Amino acid sequence: QVQLVESGGGLVQPGGSLRLSCAASGIIFSIDSMGWYRQAPGKQRELVAIITRGGNINYVDSVKGRFTISRDNAKNTVYLQMNSLKPEDTAVYYCDAKCRVLGETTVRDYWGQGTQVTVSS
Repeated sequence: QVQLVESGGGLVQPGGSLRLSCAASGIIFSIDSMGWYRQAPGKQRELVAIITRGGNINYVDSVKGRFTISRDNAKNTVYLQMNSLKPEDTAVYYCDAKCRVLGETTVRDYWGQGTQVTVSS
């Protein structure tokens, strides 16, 4: 019903930048919050940043001042600009969107397939 397609991951040196994108498609009536999570090997998935439809934003403390989340409601797309990347940012990054599809009243979580971000020299 809803597909999330991520792009923009890759290998970057410490101090470098990457920009992740996630586009939602399908029979979408509305999208509430959209966010980015990450999961490093051997660790639990953690919330990195989240943005509501109205533009309220929250970040995990470890990325404040370095990462910026934004969204284009007309395109059902969320972005994550990552600057000053550190090796500890290495993880698989997942996009999440809380969507309501046409004909339903329930808001459900939809996830992207994940994109690898590796920060290494």
